[in-house]
Amino acid sequence: MTYNTFLQGVALSLCSLLFPVFSVFADNQTIEDLKVVVPAGESREYSFSDKAAGFYYGMAGNDHFKDWYAGWNIRAKRIFSDYQLFADNELLSRKEVATVVYPNRLERVFDLLTEKFYLVDKDKILYIELSDVKSSKVGIKLLGDNLTDVQFENNRLTIGVKEDAARLSVTAKNKDSKLEYKNGILYADARCGGFVICHGTDAELAELSTDFSIHSEKYLTARAERMNALMQKNHIESDGNLAKSLSWIELTMDELITWQHGGWGIYAGLPWFTDFWGRDLFISMPGAVLCTGQFDTAKNILESFAKYQDMNPKSETYGRVPNRLNLEGILYNTTDGTPRFVMQILEYVKYTGDMDFLKKVYENVKVATNASIHKYTDEKGYLTHADADTWMDAKRQGIKPCSPRGNRAVDIQALWYKQLVSAAEIADLMGKKKDAKQWRTVAEKLWGNFKADFVNPENGMIYDHLNADNSADLQLRPNTIYAHDMIDDLEVKMKDTRKVWEHLVYPWGIGSLDQMDDQFHPYHEQWHRYHKDDAYHNGTVWLWQNGEAMQRMIEHGQKNMAFKLFENMNRQALEEGAIGSLSECADAWCRPGKTWVRRTGTFLQAWSNAEQIRVWCQYFLGIRPNMLCCSIDVNPNIPTALKRLEQNVSIADGTLVCRYDKSNETTYSYDWKGKEKVTLKFDIDTFGDF
Repeated sequence: MTYNTFLQGVALSLCSLLFPVFSVFADNQTIEDLKVVVPAGESREYSFSDKAAGFYYGMAGNDHFKDWYAGWNIRAKRIFSDYQLFADNELLSRKEVATVVYPNRLERVFDLLTEKFYLVDKDKILYIELSDVKSSKVGIKLLGDNLTDVQFENNRLTIGVKEDAARLSVTAKNKDSKLEYKNGILYADARCGGFVICHGTDAELAELSTDFSIHSEKYLTARAERMNALMQKNHIESDGNLAKSLSWIELTMDELITWQHGGWGIYAGLPWFTDFWGRDLFISMPGAVLCTGQFDTAKNILESFAKYQDMNPKSETYGRVPNRLNLEGILYNTTDGTPRFVMQILEYVKYTGDMDFLKKVYENVKVATNASIHKYTDEKGYLTHADADTWMDAKRQGIKPCSPRGNRAVDIQALWYKQLVSAAEIADLMGKKKDAKQWRTVAEKLWGNFKADFVNPENGMIYDHLNADNSADLQLRPNTIYAHDMIDDLEVKMKDTRKVWEHLVYPWGIGSLDQMDDQFHPYHEQWHRYHKDDAYHNGTVWLWQNGEAMQRMIEHGQKNMAFKLFENMNRQALEEGAIGSLSECADAWCRPGKTWVRRTGTFLQAWSNAEQIRVWCQYFLGIRPNMLCCSIDVNPNIPTALKRLEQNVSIADGTLVCRYDKSNETTYSYDWKGKEKVTLKFDIDTFGDF
C-alpha cells in the first residue's frame, strides 16, 4: 500500500504499534572498525589513492610485487614498484607476518619493528612509519625499473624517474636522524621515526619533506577525518557483515573520485583506467556521489563535463559529452554517455532541489537532445550508432568490433528514451513548454515503435539490437533489462528478468552472453586459445550489471533471491581480491580445480562498486528522493536474512535516518533531520493491513 505523511524535523515509526525512535546499535563505526587481516603466508591486493593524480597498488604478503602497475603511480606513470625494509642488515620478509589493512593505512608487526604505511591527500607524499624498533638501525630500498640517477647528499636521498621531470626524495621522519646510503639501501638510526618519500621538483621536495616532518599528524589526521566523515554521513549498522562490507565499498569507491583537469571526476578503475570516462562516470554517479551525499562533488562533475561538451554544430560529434577525458585529449566515441549525462543532471536535482544549477546547464541539455534528434536518429525515432559505440565496445587491434551491436542497441534506445523524458521534465521546470512538447513527441514516437520492433510477439523475447538491415539480433545478453521502462506488458518484463537470471546470472555476477551461444567464451584471458577481447563482452562476467539485474528482481518481488547475489559481492570485497573492492570482470566459469572464479580486468572498478551502493540504497533500502517537490519515496525491500538495520541517507541539506528491527515485531522507523519540510511516500507491502 502507499502511505503519505509530512515530516519536518520529526520522527515517524511504522509497525503494528507505534514505537519511539531509538538506536539498537552502539556508537558509529569508524575506519578503525574496518580492519582486514591478511594472515602470514597469504596474499591479497590493496590500494590507496591521494584523491588527486596518485595511487599506490600493493600486494600484502609479497616481498616484491612485480605487476606492471605495482607501487606508486602518478599521472598514469609508475614511479616505483615496491620497497623493502631492513632491520640492521636483515631483510624483513612480509611473507612471515600478517598484514592488517585499514582504509587509510597498512600495518605489519615484525619481530624487530612495527611498520605503518600511509598516503596523504593531494600532496605527493608516502610515509612509512617505523616504531617499536629493536635494532640499531633500519633501512629502506626502493624497487623498480623507472628509477635512475641516485644522489645522496645533505642527509637526503634523491632519485630520478625515467621520462619524468620530477624526482623522488627519501628522508627520515626525524630530521635529526643521521642517514647512510649503502648498496642501494638508505639506513637510519632506530629513532628515525620511519621514512618520508616525496615526489616533485627539487624545490617542492625540500618543502614537502620538511613540512610533513613537522606537521605529520595534521596530514594523517585530516585524511582519517575525511574518511570518518564520509562514514558518518552514510552511517550504517546491521547484523552480519553488511555494514563493514558496504563501508569498505564506499571508501574504495571514494578512492576513485579524484581532482584533475580543474575539477572532480571519477576514475573508471585501477590500475589502468586512470581517466575520466564519461560513460563509466555517469553510470557510477548515483552510487558514488548521490547515494553517498557528496552533492558538491556531483555538481562539479556535471559542470566539468558540460564545459567539455562538443558545442560545435559543424562537428561530427556535436552535442556529445566526452567519453574519455585524459592527459592526451578528449574523445567523444560513445553513444550512451550523453543520455546518461542528461539523466544524471535530473537525478542530481532530485537529490538536491538545486534549481539554480538547472538554469546553468539547460543549454547543454537542449543541445545534447536536439543534436541527437537531428543528427543521430532514424525515421522511427531510434538513436543510431556504430557497432562499438555502446558499452560493449571492444575492438581487435582497435579496428574490428568483437561484439558488434550496430546500429540500434536495446539499451541505447532505453537510455535515449530516458534522456528525452528527463529533458522534457527539465524543460517543464524551466518553463520551456515548446522544448518539452517537442521532446515528449519524439519519446512517444520511440515508445510507439519499440514494442513492435524489439519484442517478439510469439515468445515475448526482447531483442538485444536491430541490425542495419532491420533484422533482429537473437543473442541473449543482459542489455534487455535496461529497456523494461519502455514496455507496459508485465508478463514480458517478468519473462525477460527470469530469462536473464536463469541464463546469465552466476554466483559471482552477470555474464555478457548466454553460455549456449556459439560465440561464448568462458574465460576472459586464455591467450593460447583466443584474444582476451574476444571474450570481453562474449561471456565474461561484468559486476556492474548486477545492479540493474538485482533491481529488476526486487521490482518483481524477489528481494531474497537478489540479496544472495548482493551478499556474494560483499563477500568478495571482504574476503577476495583487492581489499574492499569489486573488480571490473570475472570469468564465467571456474578454472579446473577451483570453486570460485578468477577475477579479471581492473581490481577496483568504479561502476562495480557504485552499482552495489546504488541498488542497496535505492532498492533494498528503498529510498528515492524528489526534492523538486520535496518528497521522498520510501519503498523498503529488506531481505528476510537481516534482522536489524540502521542507516543515514543524505538528501539535500538533511538526513533521513532509516531503522528496521525484526527482533520482536517488524518495525520500520524514519527520522527526517532537515530544514525543508518533506513528504514521505510509503509503499511497504508489510503494512497492507495498517
